[in-house]
Amino acid sequence: MSTKTTYRDAGVDIDEADRAVGWIKRCAAKTLTPSVLTSIGSFGAGFSLKGWRDPVLISSADGVGTKLKIAFVTGRHDTIGEDLVNHCVNDIAVQGATPLFFLDYFSVGKLDAAVCAKVVEGIARGCKRNDCALIGGETAEMPGLYAPGEYDLAGFIVGAVERNRLLTGADIKPGDLLLGLPSHGLHTNGYSLARKLLFDTAGHTPDTRLPELARTIGDELLKIHKSYLKPIRALHKEKLLKGAAHITGGGLTDNIPRILPSTCAVEIDLNSWPRQPIFDLLQKIGRTPNDDFRRTFNLGIGMVFVISPNKIGSVSQMLRELREPFHQIGHVVSRKSSRQRRVSYL
Repeated sequence: MSTKTTYRDAGVDIDEADRAVGWIKRCAAKTLTPSVLTSIGSFGAGFSLKGWRDPVLISSADGVGTKLKIAFVTGRHDTIGEDLVNHCVNDIAVQGATPLFFLDYFSVGKLDAAVCAKVVEGIARGCKRNDCALIGGETAEMPGLYAPGEYDLAGFIVGAVERNRLLTGADIKPGDLLLGLPSHGLHTNGYSLARKLLFDTAGHTPDTRLPELARTIGDELLKIHKSYLKPIRALHKEKLLKGAAHITGGGLTDNIPRILPSTCAVEIDLNSWPRQPIFDLLQKIGRTPNDDFRRTFNLGIGMVFVISPNKIGSVSQMLRELREPFHQIGHVVSRKSSRQRRVSYL
């Protein structure tokens, strides 16, 4: 007589998935806007663009990289979802887009509804704070694909901007100023190197307290990736912003050139903003070459604005009213040949 084998025997617990989906529905419901036309659980998600005249849809997909490993070893899963949302929001905001809706992909070997709930709570909190609807997603249980207690997480965002309000950087020219907005530490980049240096090379643990840091290493590494949506929207509305660069993987070196005309380069004064202790600590441990270090980490600057020098007064006042700290970190220069480096450090 043959033995009966169920899906649960193969490692997939549909009942646990139902519990997770139930929690997701409750979290997502708090983020929905009148433009959302479907409920969580539909095969596809519907969103109305009523009210837009000539909208251009701006979309992005991303993850949070090996920052997930910090969530695993600390058992803290309540912030990683907000990291994900804010990263995606910044990516489309720099093109002038208003976030409309967000979808997530949560994949795990063995589903724990409580862990899933914590992750989705963070996603929903991030969506709510950015006026973005959590409109759908996917929760996948795939036995044997992940190590016990680990999962993967990805986000997909769609925003819109009127065609004549696209922020492209096309008007950037030599003499324009660079304003750097501070990051909350590493944000979501450079964690593979940071973990190697802090845990493998230096032998620290997430609970280690060091004199250089005001918190444990785990707390430092789990600082939330900041959303810069409010200052971007405020400056763009007043036509004060020529371009904006989200400083993620590749650092200042690789991300600023993404918004520059081919005839422009920038010079950055590395002494123009306070150095966050975590970056000095990492470079001291690893003795990492400067070029490599600058392309791995954001160096404490999470967003760069490009503005006209004659607008600095208005921009400064607006950022101060928003309580948004900033530093004038450099300026745009002429690029005299294709061999000239796009970003130079002073």
